[in-house]
Amino acid sequence: MFEGDGEVRALLRRLDWSASPLGHPSAWPVPLTTAVSMVLSSAFPMFVAWGPDLGFLYNDAYAVIMAAKHPDALGGRFQQIWTEIWPDIAPIIDRALSNRSAYFEDLPLTVVRRGYPEQCFFTFSYSPLHNSDGQVGGMYCTVIETTGRVMAERRAAFELKVSDALRPLTSPEDVVTRASALLGEQLNLARVVFGECDAIRGTFLVPRDWTSPSFPSLAGMEFVLDDFGLDITTPMRAGKVVLSNDSSTDPRTARFINLYGMTGIRSFLAVPLVKAGRLVAFLGLHRAAPYNWTGADVRLARDMAERTWSAVEAARAQAELRAERDRSRYIFDTIGEGFMLMDRNWNVTYMNAEGLRIAHLESAQIIGRSHWEIWPEAIDTDCARMYHRVMESGEAGMSEYCQSYPVGDDIWVEVRAYPAGEGGIASFFRDITERKVADEKLRMADQRKDEFLAMLAHELRNPLAPISAAAELLRIGRLDEEQVRHSSAIIGRQVAHITGLVDDLLDVSRVTRGLVALARAPVTVQTIVADAIEQVRPLMQLRRQHLAVHLPLEEVTVIGDKARLVQVVANLLNNAAKFTPDERHIEIRAEVDDGELVMAVRDEGIGMESEFSPHAFDLFAQAQRSSDRSLGGLGLGLALVKHLVELHGGAARCSSPGPGKGSTFMVRLPVMHAQPVALERQPEAQSPVGDRLKLLIVDDNVDAAEALGMLLECCGHEVMVEHDSRRALERALRERPDACLLDIGLPDMDGNELARQLRSHPETAGVTLIAVTGYGQERDRQRSVRAGFDHHLVKPIVMEQLAGLLAGLRASPDFDKAAGG
Repeated sequence: MFEGDGEVRALLRRLDWSASPLGHPSAWPVPLTTAVSMVLSSAFPMFVAWGPDLGFLYNDAYAVIMAAKHPDALGGRFQQIWTEIWPDIAPIIDRALSNRSAYFEDLPLTVVRRGYPEQCFFTFSYSPLHNSDGQVGGMYCTVIETTGRVMAERRAAFELKVSDALRPLTSPEDVVTRASALLGEQLNLARVVFGECDAIRGTFLVPRDWTSPSFPSLAGMEFVLDDFGLDITTPMRAGKVVLSNDSSTDPRTARFINLYGMTGIRSFLAVPLVKAGRLVAFLGLHRAAPYNWTGADVRLARDMAERTWSAVEAARAQAELRAERDRSRYIFDTIGEGFMLMDRNWNVTYMNAEGLRIAHLESAQIIGRSHWEIWPEAIDTDCARMYHRVMESGEAGMSEYCQSYPVGDDIWVEVRAYPAGEGGIASFFRDITERKVADEKLRMADQRKDEFLAMLAHELRNPLAPISAAAELLRIGRLDEEQVRHSSAIIGRQVAHITGLVDDLLDVSRVTRGLVALARAPVTVQTIVADAIEQVRPLMQLRRQHLAVHLPLEEVTVIGDKARLVQVVANLLNNAAKFTPDERHIEIRAEVDDGELVMAVRDEGIGMESEFSPHAFDLFAQAQRSSDRSLGGLGLGLALVKHLVELHGGAARCSSPGPGKGSTFMVRLPVMHAQPVALERQPEAQSPVGDRLKLLIVDDNVDAAEALGMLLECCGHEVMVEHDSRRALERALRERPDACLLDIGLPDMDGNELARQLRSHPETAGVTLIAVTGYGQERDRQRSVRAGFDHHLVKPIVMEQLAGLLAGLRASPDFDKAAGG
C-alpha cells in the first residue's frame, strides 16, 4: 500500500504507528486499506479520517495545503491537527459520519499552518467511509484550495469599487477620506492615515484619518518622523515600502515602544510617496495586534496608494485649472493622466510627461505645432468633432479614440476636454486599452449568447409543434384507441426531448460552476470507450458511418468518475458523428504517453478554420460553426468535455487542417500507476413489489395534479388529490397515506414547510415524502433533504422512475414495520 513514489508514501513507510490511533497498517480493516490506497494514488488533494479518534492520513497533494503541519500530522488525530478550525468543520464532519455527504464551495476558514492565522478558502466535499459491516467507520475528503482565486476576485471587485467611488470626487480631501475608509474596511484595519511630510522640518502631519470603532484617531496631530526609528524612516525616504508585524518585538522599533504604544500601532505597513528625491507623503496601515502582512496586502496597499495619489493630484489639478487656468503648469507633471493645452488656433502649448509617454513623442515634436498636423489621422474622428464642440460651445466633452502607431500595438485613449483661457482647450487623456479589450470580450460573449438563444429557441419550437398538434387532436376527441396511443406516444417522445435539452443546460451549468462532485474510482479506458460507443452506436448506424477503435492491449486505468468520463468520450464521438457525412470514417484511439492516457477522436467531417480551434470548447460555440440544425442539440457537449476533463486533472484540445478536412479532438488524463483496488460486487436490487398504495398528491396546478393522479390510479394505487397545503396537512393526518407527492412551489405554505409539518406529527412522521418539482439544482435537492423529503423528482416526471420508486416502498422492511405499527 505504501510502496511507490511520493514523499508521503516514503514517510508512511518509516512512520512509528505506536502513537497513532489508527494502529499498525497490518491490522487495518479492508475498507480503510482501500481508502488509503485510493487517496495516495490521487493527484487531487485528499485525506482519510478513520475510527473513533479520526486518525488522519493524506496524500502528497494535500501535504501542500498542510504547509508546516506536515509531516507531523501523519497518523495524528483530526481534531488536534486542525484545532483552530474545529468549531467550523465539526458539524460538517458529524454530517459525514451520519452517512450524509457534504459539499462546500469557497468556504472561508482561518487556519494556522505557517505559525500565524491566515484566512483561506477551500472547495471540498466530505463523504462517509463504511467499514466491513456497512456502518460508517470514517470519512474521506477531496479538497482544492481556492484562496488565490477568491482573493484575486475580491481584489478586482475592490479595485472596481474604488475606481467608481473616487471618479466623481473633485475635492482632494474627499478623495483621501473615501479611499482611506474603503481600504480600512476591506482589510479590517484599525486605522488608515495619509501623512503629509515636511522634509525641511523632518515632521509629518495627519490631516485626517480613518479608524475602526473605539480606536483613537490621530487626525490633526503632527509627529517627528524619526521618532518612529531611523530603521523605519530611512527606507521610506528611499521610496521603499516598510512593514512591521509586531512593533513590540521588532528590533527596528522596540526602542521606540512608548510612541508606538501611545499611538496604538502594534503592526503597520507604510507606502511612501517620493518626489524629486524627497519624502512628501505616505499611506499608513495600522493594526492593534500583531499581524503577518502578506504580499497581497503589500500589493493592494501600493496600488491603493498610487490610485489615491493619482486621484488626489488629478482633483487638485482640475481645481487649479478652474480657479486659475494658467498657473503652476508644472503640477500636471505629477498626475497619472496625460494633460495637454491647446490655444484657439489648435496649437499645442503644453503636454505633461505622462501625455508624452502615451503619445510616444518628445516635447520638441509637439510644442508649437498644430494638433491636426501632429495627428492628421484624427481629423475625421468622433474625438475631433468633440474638440470642435468644446471650442465652439465652451462646454466640457468626452470621447474615446483609437491611436495607431507605426511601430507597436494600437491603443485606446479616453479624452476629456475643458474650455481653457483665451478660447483654448485643456485636455486630459488616459490609456483605456485594457478596458476596451475587456469590453470586446464581453461583446463577443454576448454575441455567442444571443446566437445560442436563437438556436435554443429553434430546438424548443421543433418539439412544441408535434406536441401542439397531438394535444389538438386529443381535444377534438374523435380518435380511436390506437390514435390516442399514437398521440400520447408523440407527446411523450417530444417531452422527453425537451427534458433532455433542459437537463443538458442544467448539467453544463453545474459543471462550469464547479458544483459537480466526482465519484472517483479506478476505471479502465477499455470500459470507458466501450460504454461510450454503446451510447453513440444508434446515431452512427443511422448514418452508416464506419468506426475504427484502437485501444491498448493491456488495461489502462485512471482514477475518475466513470459516468462522467463515459460522458466525455460519448460527447466527442457524438460530435464527430453529427459533423461527419454519411458513410464516412471516424476513428477513436487511446494510448499511454509520458504517464498520461491520450484519447483522440478523429473524423472526416466539416472541419473548422484554424482561428476557431481555440474556441471549439467554449460555451455557445456551435452556432459559429454551422447553421445546420438537422441533428439538433445545443452545442454544449464540447464545453462539458473541457470542464469535466479539467476536473479530472486533464486537458482537452482540438485541431483541424481546415474546412472540409475533418477534426481531431484529444483528451489527456493522468494514468493511475498503482494497481486498481478490486471493487466489491454490489448485491442486486430486490424486485419491486407492486402492492396497492394510498397516495396523497399536493399541487396547486390542478391539471398537473389531476393528470398525475389518473396515471397513478391506472397503476392500481388509491389516490387523493389536494391543491392547498393546509387542507393537505389536515387530510394527511386524517387519512395517513403511505406516501405524499408534494410540489415545492405551493402558495401560502411551500412544499418544504409542508414536509416539515408532516414530519412533526406522530401520525405522519414515518410517511414517505417525495418532492415533485421543477426545481432541479443541487441546492434545491439539498434543501428538500433538509426539509425531510425522502426523494426528489424533477418535472416532467419519468413515469417508469416513479413507478419503480413506489414499488420499492412495499419491498422495504421499514415500510412493513411502519404499516404494521
